[in-house]
Amino acid sequence: MLIRSFIHRRIAAPIVLCGLAAAFACGRECHAHEGEHSPIAVKPAEVYRPGVLPDRVVLTWDGDPQTQAAVTWRTSTEVTKGIAEIAVAEAGPYFAEKAKPFEAESVALKTDINTAHFHTVSFRELTPGTAYVYRVGDGTNWSEWFQFRTAAADPKPFSFVYFGDAQNNIRSMWSRVIREAQRDAPKAAFMLHAGDLINNAEADAEWGEWFHAGGWLHATIPTIAIPGNHEQAKLADGTRRLSHHWRNQFAFPTNGPAGLEETCFTFTYQNTRFIGLNSNTQLEAQAAWLDEVLAANKSRWVICTFHHPVFSTAKDRDNAELRSLWKPILDKHKVDLVLQGHDHTYGRMGPDVPATYPDKTPETVANVPTGVQARDAQAGTIYVVSVSGPKMYNIKRESFMDRVAEDTQLYQVIRVEGETLRFEARTAVGDLYDAFELRKSSEGVNQLVEVAPEIKERTRPLEPAAAAAN
Repeated sequence: MLIRSFIHRRIAAPIVLCGLAAAFACGRECHAHEGEHSPIAVKPAEVYRPGVLPDRVVLTWDGDPQTQAAVTWRTSTEVTKGIAEIAVAEAGPYFAEKAKPFEAESVALKTDINTAHFHTVSFRELTPGTAYVYRVGDGTNWSEWFQFRTAAADPKPFSFVYFGDAQNNIRSMWSRVIREAQRDAPKAAFMLHAGDLINNAEADAEWGEWFHAGGWLHATIPTIAIPGNHEQAKLADGTRRLSHHWRNQFAFPTNGPAGLEETCFTFTYQNTRFIGLNSNTQLEAQAAWLDEVLAANKSRWVICTFHHPVFSTAKDRDNAELRSLWKPILDKHKVDLVLQGHDHTYGRMGPDVPATYPDKTPETVANVPTGVQARDAQAGTIYVVSVSGPKMYNIKRESFMDRVAEDTQLYQVIRVEGETLRFEARTAVGDLYDAFELRKSSEGVNQLVEVAPEIKERTRPLEPAAAAAN
């Protein structure tokens, strides 16, 4: 090897020198050929081509998080049978010998750039509060072993991460947000997405970007998501329907109203009831269902999520029908927290939203908390709108909005511990942008406690007309 390397270097040197001499000799004429050596963009069909090895592995819940979990993954059509194996996690490597196999339900999905097989397995009869390992494949070609933990049978402290719209430039610019969130909340029980995960409902490459951005996190931290308007595909007659990708690549509960399976659902995680609503369609049917679910609720905390905000934070946007149908039910049952997206800004409001809204004249106010302060002995529902991707809108600030932001990518870490719920909104670089605590009394009434942020509000300068008015 030493002799061969020496000969190679002795021969290569004159070749390099000759090449340099030729380059000087050709002068400007060589520039005409530079374009021939430019990099060629790889087409999405090649980048996101499915293969025999599993990809797009995502862990979800389709039932009780204490005893159930589900996993979905993708392969090429060469793989006609999917298999998942699961075992109780151990400190040593011998758990694999005890793994139990599950045969997947497999379906073919023809997309705009390929045809792939999507495989789904629902794990049942799991033990609460237990660490499990699983892998997926075809019996010969396997993923790595992924690890997760079921919810505890008794209430214990837990946290989760909430994202507003990822939507655009997902691979290049949203990836840093989900990864920074994982650094801040490495033990998060799950990640919650308030719609518009992607921009074009049926663009397989965009779904590929979403899975790439989260990578292995999707396979180890359960995902909960509800669809936004960008998960709705537009048909030739002008109507819209849910993306074909949605129910093939996510396995969510089917306990919502008929026709809205896996887009409107509820589950309980320890002492907290979570309710996901599909704000794109059938608002009245969901209102009746929501009322029934909340009337039967016995959990200490209640958190709702849907895409279109009750109170819009973006200029020239409003969801009056949704507000008239859903807000009275949220108020009636004293829902603690509502997490939303859609408006590509940040806004936190409540409990002092005026009853006359939207007739209330908007005001621009500088309301930046400077310390920890209890504001209201009987706090009502807190509404939050947030955005995690790079697409940004103009803010429409109202006097009752406690904290707003423009041009800021954010993620939110929410921790529930007994009688306290702590909310933190952090920027893409990890700065604490907004924070508060809800402290529940023995009567079930919340006290809102403001927590000082680390940075000033991020808003654009007022337009001249608006500045003159203030």
